[in-house]
Amino acid sequence: MPYINISTSVKVDDKKKLLEETTILVSSLTKKSKKFIMVKLDDNSDMNLEDESPCCFFEIKSIGSLNPSEMAKQISNFVYEKMGIPKDKIYISFQDVPASMWAWNGRTFG
Repeated sequence: MPYINISTSVKVDDKKKLLEETTILVSSLTKKSKKFIMVKLDDNSDMNLEDESPCCFFEIKSIGSLNPSEMAKQISNFVYEKMGIPKDKIYISFQDVPASMWAWNGRTFG
């Protein structure tokens, strides 16, 4: 935790680099250790937001440490800079998960 799920219609050439950069971004935004951040990337997906131009759905789940009003701009800027997707073609979903509903290493966090 946190868990980031990125779905995009764009083909990402250097997936490993994007995964690493996303981990660094989320670590800095949430103040959580990079060793606990999991990132999933589904690129080159069939997606449509008004038309067939590039778009992205960026989903972030975490136990606390989410501040959507402060994070949205930074995440949108990141997606635009790394994938060239216009900010009006990016949806971001924030989900604060109770510690009792998240497990790791055979036990829940709360």
